[in-house]
Amino acid sequence: MPPRLSPPALSRFGCALLALALSSAVAATPTAASVAPEGSPGIQTGEPADVDDAAAPVPIVRPPAENFLATLIRDEAAAYENGEGVPRDGARAAALYCKAARMGDAESQYNLGWMYSHGRGVPRNDATAAFFFHAAAEQGLPQAIRMLATVGGPSADLPECMRPTPAATPPVARRRPGVPPAPSTFTPPAHAPAHIVQLARDTASRMQVQPELVLAIIEAESNFNVAALSPKNAQGLMQLIPETAARFNVRRPYNAADNIRGGVSYLRWLLAYFEGDVALVAAAYNAGEGAVNRYRGIPPYAETLAYVARILRRVGATEVPFDGAVTGASPQMALIRSQRR
Repeated sequence: MPPRLSPPALSRFGCALLALALSSAVAATPTAASVAPEGSPGIQTGEPADVDDAAAPVPIVRPPAENFLATLIRDEAAAYENGEGVPRDGARAAALYCKAARMGDAESQYNLGWMYSHGRGVPRNDATAAFFFHAAAEQGLPQAIRMLATVGGPSADLPECMRPTPAATPPVARRRPGVPPAPSTFTPPAHAPAHIVQLARDTASRMQVQPELVLAIIEAESNFNVAALSPKNAQGLMQLIPETAARFNVRRPYNAADNIRGGVSYLRWLLAYFEGDVALVAAAYNAGEGAVNRYRGIPPYAETLAYVARILRRVGATEVPFDGAVTGASPQMALIRSQRR
């Protein structure tokens, strides 16, 4: 087996707290970067409003999501796991690691996988170990990827500590056929081309999808750049991967109208599949509906959790109308909703 991640020293608490304080101070000071749209991938603006397949794509680079609170919790967990400055307590360490794992911390997920695979401070459980190794590997952690050769497929059962916290579930916002969505209140960023914004609004209204959701997805995916290209070959305004483009018959992913039509078609399908739940729809758009089904909710990926939070803020609603005639609901919806109660 590959070597275990070196446990962080307890003294890293102070470093992490200092970093958190510095990041807060920087965030409070207006700068050229801070006035850009939140989460902007750093795409050049001023690109042509519409380009065809022959135009040169503009690569985008998104920095990895980082959660200082999760880092602090992971450091505390490592201290309890290894008895560094506190009495060794495997159960406490596992509980803290799991708290950070729910926040999408891949290293905590890996450490939990290691603890359960070796019975280190917790009863050995190979299925639980496989769950956490797969979660970390799906976020690209090299150590976890190497472990997949020995742990087999992911477990179908969610560990108890990874299940959603019980909470009231808002009513499903079903829309009667023929009733259009409510008027949009989304304020696009200043650099967004006006005709792209209007095209997105018109396409959303025609396909009976909430315009705020469409605009929020475009902003998060491409920052309104029609030529955006991700490292995973997602293309255009709504960052369609080739498989999704083919699924919704998009032949020109760098054509604004075609790309938006394909992206809105996918959102329309996801809205029906997840019964108007904005968080699940956003998670599926980012990580795939298969991952949402497998985790019975938002996958514990740092990028996806940050993405969902951003979309919810921009849309301003947790549920939006959907057309149930588009497709049947996810087979996991009943379980997802029951876990929230």
